[in-house]
Amino acid sequence: MSTLTQANPAVQSRSRISLLKLSAITIALLLAVPVLIILVNIFLGGSGVWQHLLDTLLFDYISNSLLLMLGVTLGTLAMGVPAAWLTSVCNFPGRSMFAWALLLPLAMPAYIIAYTYTGLFDFAGPVQTFIRDVTGLGYGEYWFFEMRSLGGAFAMLSLVLYPYVYLMSRAAFLEQSANTLEVCRTLGYSAPQAFFRLALPMARPAIVAGVTLAMMETLADYGTVQYFGVTTFTTGIMRTFYGFGDLAAASQLAGILLLFVAVLIFSERYSRRKISYHTSGLRKASQRKIELRGVYGVAAFTACAIPVLAGFVIPALVLFYWAMFEAEAVGWDFIQLAWNSFYLAALAAMIAVSLAMVLAYAGRLNKEKSVQTAIVTSGMGYALPGTIIAIGVIVPLAWLDHRIIEFFQHVFEIKIGLFFSGTIAALLFAYTVRFMAVSLGSVQSGLGKVKPSMDMAGRSLGCTPAQVLRRIHVPLLKSSVLTALLIVFVDVLKELPATLILRPFNFNTLAVRAFELASDERLVDAAPASLMIVAVGLIPVILLSRSISSSAQHEA
Repeated sequence: MSTLTQANPAVQSRSRISLLKLSAITIALLLAVPVLIILVNIFLGGSGVWQHLLDTLLFDYISNSLLLMLGVTLGTLAMGVPAAWLTSVCNFPGRSMFAWALLLPLAMPAYIIAYTYTGLFDFAGPVQTFIRDVTGLGYGEYWFFEMRSLGGAFAMLSLVLYPYVYLMSRAAFLEQSANTLEVCRTLGYSAPQAFFRLALPMARPAIVAGVTLAMMETLADYGTVQYFGVTTFTTGIMRTFYGFGDLAAASQLAGILLLFVAVLIFSERYSRRKISYHTSGLRKASQRKIELRGVYGVAAFTACAIPVLAGFVIPALVLFYWAMFEAEAVGWDFIQLAWNSFYLAALAAMIAVSLAMVLAYAGRLNKEKSVQTAIVTSGMGYALPGTIIAIGVIVPLAWLDHRIIEFFQHVFEIKIGLFFSGTIAALLFAYTVRFMAVSLGSVQSGLGKVKPSMDMAGRSLGCTPAQVLRRIHVPLLKSSVLTALLIVFVDVLKELPATLILRPFNFNTLAVRAFELASDERLVDAAPASLMIVAVGLIPVILLSRSISSSAQHEA
């Protein structure tokens, strides 16, 4: 009897761990459903709408998406890599300011910067109006670039996506040993030659990773390309879903876009499969700067100032001016929009972080392949555009709703409405799938810093795994959890395509309202909602900037 009593705690502990394992696998399977739905639809037979898309529009979707990705790749490389090199290994006036200021465009959603620059440079905007007033020329008598074009789209996307390349590249340059660069100099190479022949090849894996992130965000964009009239996969999916009402054809388009994303991820990993660079680690490049003065200092200052001014300062000032002096006064409807956006983002953040805690803790306690695979699977939604996830969510929820409606009609002979599709629940599910990787990464990073001995100490005191998590890990993870909550909150606040597809009837958010007003050419009236999104988006950027600054000071 005593032996059985002593064995009970161990048995109970194993059962709790098994329950945690089951929970992790169940969460991963639920989050994988939208992706599996899209994959299944790729192989379904084509409808008349799908045949029409194949014959007329699919080539435009593919070619424009590829051209847009190429343009964004060139734009982000041109702005991100030089800025990263200058702020990491050079010393020039304003370097310390630009080290964090170059991150500010991350707070500016692409569709908002598109509205802002269109308002500035369109025919009726202040710039062209000023040209006509000064020169006396009329419409068609002078050349001016067209904002609403493919070129305008990749310019806008490049301005807000270059920070991905800048962040990755700067981290790589800071890790490079100053000794290695000095060897290049002793061999007669100039600073530019050392950059192109040594530093750039060594940073290639990080640069490729940053460019891949920028290209995936480009494929995911809807607001910018829709507003500029550029036909891409995201606009095609929305038009097929809303215009033709064909969910199957929209799913098949989403499936092709999913293949594009998969190719990007595979290409990024394949490109660095055999690449391995090592540095001595004796001295970092950040400890010995290349002094740039005179013309070179001005050139470096200009190269860093242009992305910051064009990507954040100018559009933020324009939005502020419009919101304060030209837009319609905000009323209760704006307060309702803000409340909808904030409580939706808060709920999504809490759900995503709570599930991330379960997944991360299950992975900490259980190293079995099934659990580790479940964790990886649960985070793959972040690589997918919101349109793909929205289609993948609405298909199973609509099927489930119809089964529930049929059941109640058959058993109780009553008619009921929709339970899941077209409700807040559908939106929250889509947000969780889309942003689980963000919260999971932050929680896993925090858990990784907690020594395993802490778990052992708690278990030796008789705590269950759940009690160890609640009493020991959660207090230690406050910073990581708050970071995850904040990032998911801001990402949900900015999310547009998934919200457009899945939102309940007569339910709007700040992002949707800004998009609707801009689509009606009421750019000035869209400023208050846009400015609110940008202001909230600044919070994680500021935290990231502070983190980078503190780590740089620590290294110094």
